[in-house]
Amino acid sequence: MDVSQLPLNALRAFEASARLSSFTRAGLELRVSQTAVSHQVKALEALLEVSLFERLPRGVALTDEGQALLPVLTDAFRRMGAALSRFEDGNFREVLTVGVVGTFATGWLLRRLPEFAQAHPRIDLRLKTNNNRADMVADGLDCFIRFGDGAWHGTEAVHLMAAPLAPVCSPQTALRLTAPESLIHEPLLRTYRMDEWSRWFETAGLPRPRIRGWMFDSSLTMAEAAVQDLGTALVPIAMFENDLRSGRLVQPFETTVLTGSYWLTWLKSREETAAMTRFRDWLLQSLTR
Repeated sequence: MDVSQLPLNALRAFEASARLSSFTRAGLELRVSQTAVSHQVKALEALLEVSLFERLPRGVALTDEGQALLPVLTDAFRRMGAALSRFEDGNFREVLTVGVVGTFATGWLLRRLPEFAQAHPRIDLRLKTNNNRADMVADGLDCFIRFGDGAWHGTEAVHLMAAPLAPVCSPQTALRLTAPESLIHEPLLRTYRMDEWSRWFETAGLPRPRIRGWMFDSSLTMAEAAVQDLGTALVPIAMFENDLRSGRLVQPFETTVLTGSYWLTWLKSREETAAMTRFRDWLLQSLTR
């Protein structure tokens, strides 16, 4: 069938009705009557020569044919909406969706975003923060700033900055930490990367103790727990300069351990857009200043 012959209004009526499981709710969304939606769907069914819905006493249910058609139309309308949203006041704006680990977002990126916006006013930057784990396809990310070793399957990775880890704690806890050995008897807050504390103790020339303390999926939450005097956290120290400067956190010892860096990544299968290139270049230039 020639797609150009398919009526757009009927396709929208079907997609909304299927997504909302109701002709009435679809009418409210599309700002037309329930009767108009029903007629549009019937016209589409007649054109396709299939039944897309089973009419039930209360609502509607998709047939197999309807279930096959719905995700295709939903994706198509989403793509059209995203493309059209780039046009604003007669100007084209390119959407760039960036995932970023929360620690880097708050510790480095956010305060520099006004500079990026001023340099690239036609890029609509959309940030999605996470705990360093994301599905770039499912989350609709163009690129992803993450912490690690730079080796991710099927992914391009550009090194941004090293992220040495150091212990931080509350001022109250710092009073009883007279030497690195003091940490052996303290609650040690940790992330899902289980070996970080062991590597820090090894770097400090101490035997690896039995690690006890709560586990967190975010360095931000872990650092806040340290502020609340719940233990000592091992964090990327450069991302907590403001807390250290204000005295909310204290770095009791100078010893650091390097377990990873921050990287800008994107899928090898993803065609690089002009916005991706400009964002990468801006990041690298900003990091050298």
